[in-house]
Amino acid sequence: MKPGLGRLEARFGTLLEALALAASVALLAMVAIICGDVLTRNVAIPGLPRGIAWSNEISELLLYGMTLAAAPWLLREGRHIRVDIVLRALPKRMAYACEWIADSLGFVCCLWLVFYGASAAKKSWAGDALSIKTLVMPEWWFLAPLPICFLLLAIEFVFRMRRLKHAEIGPRDDAVSAA
Repeated sequence: MKPGLGRLEARFGTLLEALALAASVALLAMVAIICGDVLTRNVAIPGLPRGIAWSNEISELLLYGMTLAAAPWLLREGRHIRVDIVLRALPKRMAYACEWIADSLGFVCCLWLVFYGASAAKKSWAGDALSIKTLVMPEWWFLAPLPICFLLLAIEFVFRMRRLKHAEIGPRDDAVSAA
C-alpha cells in the first residue's frame, strides 16, 4: 500500500466522520423541531403560534439530508445491510469474488447516480424549477446533494476495493457489521 493513498484514505475517512456528525446534528434538530411543533399545537403558549407551519417540510428535508450525509460513513463502517452468513458459507475464493462483484456493482451504480443526479440538478437549475409547499425554494437545492453523496459513495467503493485487494482471499473482515 502506498503511504500517499493511505493518507488520502485516512483524510477521506475524517471527512466521512464529519458528515456523520453533521447527520447526527440534523437528527437532533429534527427532533427539536418536531417536539416544538407538537408542543405548540397542544399547549397554548402566549405569543407563539399554534404549531410550526414549516416543521413537516423541514423535517423531511433534514431526513433526506442526514441520509445522504451518513451513507458514505455507513458504507465505510459496514453498517449497511449485508448478508455475511452467505459469504461465510461459501468457499473462500468464491466469497472473495462475491466481494469484488458487490463492490464493483456498487461503484458502477453510484457513478450512474452521480451523473443522473447531476443531470437532474442541472435541468432543475436551468429551468428555474421551484418547490412550492409551505416554503418556496429552488428545487435544485434538494437535488444537488444527491450526486455529491453518490460520488462520496463511489470513492468509498474504490477504497473498499483497494483494501480488498490487499486482504487475504476470502470474505472481508473489515467494514462488516459482524466479522
